[in-house]
Order: sequence, then structure tokens, then C-alpha cells
Amino acid sequence: MHHEIGLISTIAIGLVYALIGGYVAKRVGLPPLVGYLLAGIAVGPFTPGFVADAKLAPQLAEIGVILLMFGVGMHFSLRDLLAVRNVAVPGALLQIPFAVALTCGVTSLWGWNLGPSLIIGLALSVASTVVLLRALEAQGILDSASGRIAIGWLVVEDIVTVLILVLLPALADSLHGQPVSMVSADHNPATGQLLLPIGILLGKFLGFILFMLLIGARLLRWLLERVAAINSRELFTLAVVVAAIGIGFGASEFFGLSFALGAFVAGLVVGESGHHHRAATELQPLQDAFAALFFVAMGMLFDPSILVREPLRVLAVVAIIVLGKFVATFLIVRLLRQPIGTALTIAAGLAQIGEFSFILADVSVTLRLLPAEGQSLIVAGALISIALNSFLLRAVGAIQHRAALPVLA
Repeated sequence: MHHEIGLISTIAIGLVYALIGGYVAKRVGLPPLVGYLLAGIAVGPFTPGFVADAKLAPQLAEIGVILLMFGVGMHFSLRDLLAVRNVAVPGALLQIPFAVALTCGVTSLWGWNLGPSLIIGLALSVASTVVLLRALEAQGILDSASGRIAIGWLVVEDIVTVLILVLLPALADSLHGQPVSMVSADHNPATGQLLLPIGILLGKFLGFILFMLLIGARLLRWLLERVAAINSRELFTLAVVVAAIGIGFGASEFFGLSFALGAFVAGLVVGESGHHHRAATELQPLQDAFAALFFVAMGMLFDPSILVREPLRVLAVVAIIVLGKFVATFLIVRLLRQPIGTALTIAAGLAQIGEFSFILADVSVTLRLLPAEGQSLIVAGALISIALNSFLLRAVGAIQHRAALPVLA
């Protein structure tokens, strides 16, 4: 009987705990995501009481990832990115390697190898889309120039992360057991052997993109036009869900790519189809529910005992996210000749991590590139940085107001 209701009980209890955790978090001035993560810890295997089905939770999380990535794709606008490209593109491309290098320097003191060091560095370098959007909305600066630069910066980070997710399976074997110091191709005898699998993977990726541009986009637009014409809300919602999950499944089944990448590309197509606003509105409730389950599932992977066993490592991770990224982003924005107020706003908004970090960690654990301890450190860093982020943005706003710092309107 337990196995027959395992799916229902996992969804039901997970959502109940997420509702309670999200409500409490919101009441004390924290983002609901903090409550979702705490809910996952509460129903996880490392805490007493009800334990959700550990086999079903990753599958529910996968659906959450698909819908999250689909939403990111729908909201991605090349036009908006080009408008802030002079700051967002170089800024993100400078900040990511800085965060990775800083993390590798810290993990080398722990005796970690190159593979897990790079993974955790990449995970700590990319901020959360959900957290940033909601934080900027709460501060009323989402449509400001500073907000647009921050979003464009995040889009570049997302694109880089998607490319890393595409290449990670081909790079996995070469990263196993390599010391952090071996960062040069000259010291890696397996470099030549990587060219073929990477070439094959990139070929599949380009094949999928070409298929979507030449055939998939037309079919998807045709489907949405026909369903929209009969004026049925439920069928339109179903069509959007089919596009997200179906294309994600097709990318995995026929092209050997990830579900998340397929969903992201599907979101891009829908975003350019003329039905972007309706699709986003209809899908939002489902995205919110499965996003909550996604963060609950990620919370289940967190072992709270790491706070006692490795407090210094947790503090180091939080310091990299909140202090290291803040300082690096502030200096980069200033070097790009932006006002101090703008630099403070962007640096504060990006001083957190979230869903992309979890996706990267989850894939890396599957590829045995990241130990369970590394995943727990990432979840701990996300939990603390998300909790601190809203206070950091408020503090920056107060500083700007009192000092009358210049900021892009």
C-alpha cells in the first residue's frame, strides 16, 4: 500500500510542508524559497519524522527543472540583452571565472580534486533567476536600468551554465581524480581523447538547434495557433505543458541532451511565437507548484549535520557567494564605467545562488563529479545567501538614499 500511494504522499506532504515553510519565511521577511528548502530538509532522510520517497523526489524535481528552464527560455529576450550588452556580457564573463578561481583556491586547501572544485565554483558563480526577479520586483527596480543590467548579466550566466551542462558528460571522465593544480591542457594526457566525444556532443546540440529552428519552431507555432483559435484555456495550457515536457523528452531521447536544455529551447520558441504572455500566464501556477517541489527535493539532499561537522567550510562557501561575488561584481561594474549606485545594486542582487546551482550539482552528482558533501555545501550556501539577499538589497537601497549615490534610472 505504501508503494501504491508513494507518489501521492510525496507530492501531498511536500506541498504541505512547502506551504507552511513558505508562509513562515514570508512572514519573517524572507523569500518563500527559503521556506521550501527548509521544508525539504524537514521531509528528507536526515531529519526525524515523515521521509518522502527518495526515488520519486528526483523525478518530481526533474519536472520542476523542465518548467523552470522553459520559463527562463520564454523570458529570455535577445533584444533586451543587446540593450545592456556592454555591461552584462563582459561583466558576467569576468565574474564567472573569478568566482571559479576563488573557489578552487579555497577547495585546494581542503585537498579537493579539480572536478569537484570546478563544479562547486561554477555552482557558486551563477545567481538565481527566481530570487533576483522577485527581489528586484520587491524593491521596485525591476524595470530600471540597473535592474535590466542585472537581468541581462544573469541571462549571460544562464547561457554559460546551459553550455556547461551540455559539455559536462563529455568532460566527466577527464575531471575524475585530477588535482586542482592541473588546469593546463599540456598536463592532461586525456585532452586529445576528449575532442571526439565533445565534437559528437556539440554535433548533437547543433543538430537539435537546427531541427528546432527549421522544423520544431514551425510545428510548435502551428500547434499553438490552432489551439489558441478554439479559445479553450485548458487546452492551451495543456499545449504549453506538452511543448515544455515533450520537447525536453525529445531532446533527451533522440539527441542525447538534457531535459532542461530541450525545455529551455522550447521556451525560446514559445517566447518568439506571439503567445508569450498568454503562455506565461497560463503556466505560472503550475510552474510555481513544481518549482516549490523542486526546491523541496533539493532540500531533501541537504544533511544539516554538515553545519556542525564542517562549519568553516560552510562559512567559506557563504563568504564566496555573499562577499567574494559582491566585491568582484562591484569592481567589474565600476571598471565598466557605471555609477556607484548601479554597481551596488547589481552586486547585491547577484550575491546569491539558486536553481541553476542545484541543477548543476544534481547532474554532477549523477556523473560522480561532486561528492554528497559538495552538494550539501551548495544547498547550505543557497539557503543562507537567499535569506541574506533581501536584507542586502535593502541595505544597499538605504545607503544609496542616505548618500545620494548616482544610479542609472
